[in-house]
Amino acid sequence: MGVIKFIIAFIQGITEFLPVSSSAHLVLVPSLLGWPDQGLAFDVAVHLGTLIAVLGYYRSDLWTIVRACLHIDSVKGSAEGLALAKLLMVASLPVFAAGAALEEVVETALRNPHVIATTTAVFGILLWVADRLGRHRRRLEDLGWSCLLYTS
Repeated sequence: MGVIKFIIAFIQGITEFLPVSSSAHLVLVPSLLGWPDQGLAFDVAVHLGTLIAVLGYYRSDLWTIVRACLHIDSVKGSAEGLALAKLLMVASLPVFAAGAALEEVVETALRNPHVIATTTAVFGILLWVADRLGRHRRRLEDLGWSCLLYTS
């Protein structure tokens, strides 16, 4: 069982930074290989590991944001740090709301391999379309509600 968890965690770590669903792989790989589902607690644990790695990688950017929010010192980029903090908070609200509202559905119906395979394919197509139609460079000033609309 330990080897299976290691393999699944390894696959999650690799797929986390690719434009594919690492969460889907946590369910699809065991399903395709006939392994038992590791459960939602295991999924959360491997995602926590990924979060720690991302926080470590972006530590200097995060420190800039924290210093700007706490007004620790007057650093160049304080306005940018505050703007990023506000955008991060606003962008996180829908995820927190959806997680709270859909917790039961996520734990049961949405862990079905058929649902996951279908939604992975659909979102893969949407990512491909967005890549073809969207701008490839954005400045901080471009972020906000208006970035949800397609502009060429």
